[in-house]
Amino acid sequence: MTQSLRARLGSPATPLRRAKAPFANQAAFTLIEVLIALAILAIALSASMRTLHLATDSAADTRQRTLATWIAQNRLAEHQARRTFPPPGSSNGELDYAGHRFAWQQTVTDTPNPSFRKIELRVTLPGNDHALAQLTGYLVQATK
Repeated sequence: MTQSLRARLGSPATPLRRAKAPFANQAAFTLIEVLIALAILAIALSASMRTLHLATDSAADTRQRTLATWIAQNRLAEHQARRTFPPPGSSNGELDYAGHRFAWQQTVTDTPNPSFRKIELRVTLPGNDHALAQLTGYLVQATK
């Protein structure tokens, strides 16, 4: 045998060395480090869930406000399309729109020009005074 091969295999006179454990030189996480990492992860996840909840609430609120705006615009467009000239005063009602219940209030007032009337529309949820949408428009008396 050559010397290099003997050096690799070891001579019969040298005792066999014990193999080292495969993870003996590697560092491991301690229990405290794992618990701290889990605590940080829990805080981050709870913050992201809160953000998701706020985004969902915001989307629902935006949907309600959009529907309420459409209701107010529809009421004004209906008056304009029918060419009605309602008398001054207030009226209100409730309606189902896109699967939601809304309450509307309309106030008609005179203007300095007798051919015009101001109409103010306010849309809320039933039993709630918080306006989801408000719209002001003017109606013109049709000429005969």
